[in-house]
Amino acid sequence: MEKTELKDDKSKEVEEEQVVSPWEVSAKDGGKIDYDKLIDKFGCQRLDESLIQRVQRLTNRAPHVFLRRGVFFAHRDFNDILDSYEKGEKFYLYTGRGPSSEALHLGHLIPFMFTKYLQDAFKVPLVIQLTDDEKCMWKNLSVEESQRLARENAKDIIACGFDISKTFIFSDFDYVGGAFYKNMVRVAKCVTYNKVVGIFGFTGEDHIGKVSFPPVQVAYSSISFTHIFGNENIRCLIPCAIDQDPYFRMTRDVAPRIGYHKPALIESSFFPALQGENGKMSASDPNSAIYVTDSAKEIKNKINRYAFSGGRDSIELHRKYGANLEVDIPFKYLGFFLDDDAELEHIREEYGSGRMLTGEIKKRLVEVLTDLVERHQRARAAVTDEMVDAFMAVRPLPNMFN
Repeated sequence: MEKTELKDDKSKEVEEEQVVSPWEVSAKDGGKIDYDKLIDKFGCQRLDESLIQRVQRLTNRAPHVFLRRGVFFAHRDFNDILDSYEKGEKFYLYTGRGPSSEALHLGHLIPFMFTKYLQDAFKVPLVIQLTDDEKCMWKNLSVEESQRLARENAKDIIACGFDISKTFIFSDFDYVGGAFYKNMVRVAKCVTYNKVVGIFGFTGEDHIGKVSFPPVQVAYSSISFTHIFGNENIRCLIPCAIDQDPYFRMTRDVAPRIGYHKPALIESSFFPALQGENGKMSASDPNSAIYVTDSAKEIKNKINRYAFSGGRDSIELHRKYGANLEVDIPFKYLGFFLDDDAELEHIREEYGSGRMLTGEIKKRLVEVLTDLVERHQRARAAVTDEMVDAFMAVRPLPNMFN
């Protein structure tokens, strides 16, 4: 009998005093998320150095900075995906975005930057789901506004550089039906109401749309996309933040019962807010995040005014004791976006020892983020409505494994 992977998350919230779900992330007493505890609770595995080295060997390219520095830190069956790839078997990538805001912040970009690397490294097709229906139900947006935001967010996703010959983007409102809907029904029949309440914590006050949504997100099977894969049942790798794990624990439990491969996952930690590492950035607080629409002046202002510093209260104390790198947001952000390992190590030594001051590390971060955001803005400006239509057109992907 297939071992179940479903767990009742709600029953452990009080005991663990941190909540990580697709809709809420909060740490104990406003502190840091305990990722070791999450791994134990969710039942995933730590992504170790041997897997990272194996990726480098199989792809003949350096591991992405998000792999090297542990941003993507956990997985489910990633080793099986690599086994299949080594044997010459096919797999595809599946990720998504819940379009609830006009513009993405840097935390939103992370899974797409990493997915772009995976697509290029493994030369595989990619399916991107825009859950405009989910945000319509959770954020009290109109159907029309949710659809508009999906197209706007699609432009930012396309600007990450995905290969149109290997990439299909769809919105739930536009695409759900046919083979996809059939898979939704197959999944829904395998999960009881009690089980979905246990996984997601729904209450009697939640409308039935929320209860019915999980099968939409997890109908990932290649057989949902017959225009791409025909009726071929191939493996799937899902890069996502770890707060999405409950969805795919559910589908991993169901998949073997309806004849599909379990999806493999590779999961990231949260990108911290400017004010400190107490969860993930919030789109509801513009000063907690750097947005891809921010100007160079806005980036500089946000970093200088709001980025929490691990530097000491005076230059004298800072020179004596050095910065606390465990809480310093400028250093943590450089860990995400400064690709040069030698420079980052130099900053670690200089700032950690007190030889570098807070103003200096913030200046370097402003340079790095301004370059990143301005490059994205240029790429985004080149994305037309016709390009969005082309990425979202239901079509074969002729070069998907080349």
